[in-house]
Amino acid sequence: MPTDCRTYHSVVQLPRIGLTTYRERASWGVWDVPADLLPASYSDAIQAAGAVALLLPPASHDPIATAESALDGLHGLLLAGGADLDPSRYGASRGPDTGPARPDRDAWELALARVALHRGLPLLAICRGMQVLNVALGGTLLQHLPDIAGSDTHRPVVGAHGRHRVRFAQGSRIGAILGASAEVATYHHQALDSLGGELTPTAWADDRIVEATELPGAAWVVGVQWHPEVHDRDPLFRAFVDACAVWRGATSTAEIRS
Repeated sequence: MPTDCRTYHSVVQLPRIGLTTYRERASWGVWDVPADLLPASYSDAIQAAGAVALLLPPASHDPIATAESALDGLHGLLLAGGADLDPSRYGASRGPDTGPARPDRDAWELALARVALHRGLPLLAICRGMQVLNVALGGTLLQHLPDIAGSDTHRPVVGAHGRHRVRFAQGSRIGAILGASAEVATYHHQALDSLGGELTPTAWADDRIVEATELPGAAWVVGVQWHPEVHDRDPLFRAFVDACAVWRGATSTAEIRS
């Protein structure tokens, strides 16, 4: 019994991080139905870095109120990659290469991002997630990079991650984690255009596409356009989980004092 108690105690002390999910039609066994899912590489990366991964499926009713409740008791939020945002969310007309609208996921993730930012919750935004973060803060997107960059560098093969190098801003949070530059796994055809709020660009590809953003100040908020979850034990996840642990400790202390 003592061993079981100690094991349980150690588990519940891990930071709890919410991960956004896809809602897709999926088939397994005899079933072919809509499902809430996420590539296992995301939760694997979070757990390998020392946290508990909790999936957050899209809310179908009152996204803001549901986001408030969903983030209660969590110590961090990961906005995952996926489908294109509806251009109406950032005041643009739909381009011919932009994917179909996903209103449930757009509303849900924008609500989660805004609530997390308001609370100062540590936030890691990946690919689409960085675009959600930018739009939540009033920014806009480039809808099809080959029209801008003149190549398919950022999504060279459909259904497989490409590779390219990014350079990091000196003195940036992500530069301190990954160094002056790094080769990253890429799979996107959209990117940031105008930056929202106080978002600061902190990494760029060779074609000057913004590859990472941060918010200044105490809150740990980092967005990356690439897919760090496909790398084994990427140090970015360790840094994110560490920030979540610090946030948990600070909020727990504040609750005790109150």
